[in-house]
Amino acid sequence: MTKHRIYTTSFASVYPHYVTKAEKKGRTKMEVDEIIHWLTGYSEKELEAQLEDKTDFEHFFLKAPQMNPLRTKIRGVICGVRVEDIEEPTMKEIRYLDKLVDELAKGKAMEKILRNE
Repeated sequence: MTKHRIYTTSFASVYPHYVTKAEKKGRTKMEVDEIIHWLTGYSEKELEAQLEDKTDFEHFFLKAPQMNPLRTKIRGVICGVRVEDIEEPTMKEIRYLDKLVDELAKGKAMEKILRNE
């Protein structure tokens, strides 16, 4: 998938995959939503609106009420790339979210996922 294509992919089309990944490992949709709220500042109602509007990834992050400044503490490899080494801003935000959902699915404690340790 090219960079351009992932940006134009609707967040709503990928969101169910985040939830499924978490649920397969005994985690919940509510925890996935908590991660999204923490990362982006979207309220539950605002998140639902983004899903209903089928907002693409680029605009999902551009419209985010308040990107969490602690997200820069997210480190590690996702999709074979170190998150901290990604330079393109939208791709970095996408991979931050991917990494958080991955940590959830791997059983990491929520306070550690949300960098509250």
